[in-house]
Amino acid sequence: MKRLNSKDKDNRLWINEYHNVRPNLEYPDCSIVDALMAVSRKYPEYFAYEYFGKKVTYREFMRQIEDVAKSLKNYGVGKGDRVTVCMPSTPEAIATIYGVNLIGAVACMIHPLSSEKEIENYVNQSKSTFMVTLDSTLEKVLNIKRNTKLQKIIVASPDTSMPPLKHYLYKITHYKRKVRMPKNDEDIVLWNNFVSSAPSYVGVCHEASGANDPAVILYSGGTTGTPKGIVLSNLNFNALAYGAHEMIEETMPGNSILSLLPIFHGFGLAVCIHAPLLSGMKCILIPQFNSKQFGDIIKKTKPNFLVGVPTLFEALLKQKLRPKDLECVEGAISGGDILSSSLKKRVDAYLKAHSSYAEVRPGYGLTEATASVCLTNKGEYINNGIGIPFPDTYFKIVKPENHEEAKIGEYGEICISGPTVMMGYLNNDKETNQVLRYHDDKRLWLHTGDIGAMTSNGNIIFKQRMKRIIISSGYNIYPSYIESVILSHKDVASCTVIGVPHKYKGQVAKAFIVLKDGKEVNSEIKREIQELCKKNISKYALPKEFEYRKKLPTTLIGKVAFTKLEEENDEK
Repeated sequence: MKRLNSKDKDNRLWINEYHNVRPNLEYPDCSIVDALMAVSRKYPEYFAYEYFGKKVTYREFMRQIEDVAKSLKNYGVGKGDRVTVCMPSTPEAIATIYGVNLIGAVACMIHPLSSEKEIENYVNQSKSTFMVTLDSTLEKVLNIKRNTKLQKIIVASPDTSMPPLKHYLYKITHYKRKVRMPKNDEDIVLWNNFVSSAPSYVGVCHEASGANDPAVILYSGGTTGTPKGIVLSNLNFNALAYGAHEMIEETMPGNSILSLLPIFHGFGLAVCIHAPLLSGMKCILIPQFNSKQFGDIIKKTKPNFLVGVPTLFEALLKQKLRPKDLECVEGAISGGDILSSSLKKRVDAYLKAHSSYAEVRPGYGLTEATASVCLTNKGEYINNGIGIPFPDTYFKIVKPENHEEAKIGEYGEICISGPTVMMGYLNNDKETNQVLRYHDDKRLWLHTGDIGAMTSNGNIIFKQRMKRIIISSGYNIYPSYIESVILSHKDVASCTVIGVPHKYKGQVAKAFIVLKDGKEVNSEIKREIQELCKKNISKYALPKEFEYRKKLPTTLIGKVAFTKLEEENDEK
């Protein structure tokens, strides 16, 4: 879908709110790996990442990326091909993403906890023939392989790049969970065997890609709740990185960021990996976050920058740290969900009490706009505020039923236009055209499905989501998808899923189920429904509670009144 540049007068109310921020930036016509190469030439001996104490320089990281690219070429992967990456945040995973980009292919990111059916659907949507996956996910992949066009599956483990002692301890502590590799299956290749083929490649592995070529496909429920692939370009990621660097002064070369959010999440890949790397920072990779170890991780790694969802900052408050333990923290950003004023105050006070002068700054974004599009200025937080837009990013509040712009302070749908807006949904023009629309100003606008307002100085206020959505530890859970899975059971007549409060995760899913006439609730039906959910729903989205009823409350027109169920749950 071609984008048009508006020649209209600049009416961005927030320009005067920029403090040492350029409202317009220049973006190179290159790939994400080309942009990373430029940084590595500038800071070759700076550290690109740290993994369980092992530090790797930008020069070494680029060599790893090139080895992956050569190995991919050896295995027949070419320009335009799709490579599925089903991994947590490990060195192998990020080297694969950039290695795939180097040969002009596209990385398709999948959550390792996805169900077999979800993995099958994602692989088939992208038409991937090549996959890099975690060893603990291999069994699920093999179970669905025959239903896909996968030809090669590369298997890595979280301990592959750990330093020797950590590697040894990992093998001991995870001995019982050791994955048995299939014998005599040439389609399954261990990571070390895969990259060892790099020296044998003869030829050029760098395939030039432009700014508007696709780079990554991330899977999400989108703005309507049905799982779909979100196609993001090289420009999308690079513009996000340059914009974040402009908005956040702590993103300085040589500084470090605690990269806690996973790479299969837009926030994790764009904000916690690519943006810091293009700023010359060090990414401290954490493949699996454990809130109980949060304090120890900070004390060991001494990060300068924290980025997370509200539940992560809730976890920070529970850490027993010494007065000087947060002295290293210069900045903190919260996204993924609304940061309440009370939590912000508590986090800011905790940071100060532990010798950090940082304050947590709320932001806002969605995967369709490469995860981050606006950020609160330091010292300028307002209740339910999500900040001001990034450079070159336009916000508009429109009346939900049309494109008419709302008045200042009036609530409407949040629409976004700018260089981080996605290319579209994978193989789904209908849904793409529903959310990407040209307005009379000739700009292409992303309709977010979120309700908000704009103040007279351009700050954005968030109110609520138009769509039904549950946010659990920063992950989007879509009730309609869970309902469709449960309704596929032969004995289920109706089902409604709502979000219920959770002390740590914020919300979790709860399913209300009505069986068909003549069917009685018993242990067998309960077990079948739970197994159905486990097979088709990601682990993080699984309902934490199933409640069986004779009937569900309905509205006057006969629809299930899920808001009534929410009210009943709140009263408990």
